[in-house]
Amino acid sequence: MGVPAESLTNHNATEEATQLTLWQQIREDWIAHGCDWTKPGFRAVAVYRFGVWRMQVQPKLLRSPLSILYRMLYRKIRNGYGIELPFTVKLGRRVVIEHQGTIVIHGYSTIGDECIIRQGVTLGNRYLDKPLEAPKLGKRVNVGAGAKIFGDVTIGDNANIGANAVVLNHVPPGATAVGIPAKIIEKSQ
Repeated sequence: MGVPAESLTNHNATEEATQLTLWQQIREDWIAHGCDWTKPGFRAVAVYRFGVWRMQVQPKLLRSPLSILYRMLYRKIRNGYGIELPFTVKLGRRVVIEHQGTIVIHGYSTIGDECIIRQGVTLGNRYLDKPLEAPKLGKRVNVGAGAKIFGDVTIGDNANIGANAVVLNHVPPGATAVGIPAKIIEKSQ
């Protein structure tokens, strides 16, 4: 069950996000999180945006103190809220991390615009001998609490991943996947 490359349009998400300034991105994320700066999901995304932005600072000597600050903030978010969102992830615009706790996102994952990630979600690799393979989420993907998405799989635009689902295969655009292992139960028109 393959998903055509054309259906996954989030490859432009990172390019679009980098055209905005750091503050424009953070403002969009703040609005997406209900204009509440105290939400752990907003704080995690803001630290992620800062981590990506600081990599543009040249020369490296000027970047060094920013990198130290980023590492401190990243660890505070990871240890305090249980949200691992490294700066190497390709994160689209207005992504919402709905709740905190045991959210682990592989550093090579791609998450498209306007996705929703809930507590207990893991986006990770499937095989130890293929550590760089990571999930790719299209735009407006809704990931339920406790869902696990493993390996080099593509989740199409507007797909829904049910709570506690274990996704090991591609999910077509507009489909809903539930169960262990996840199976497609419906495809909206």
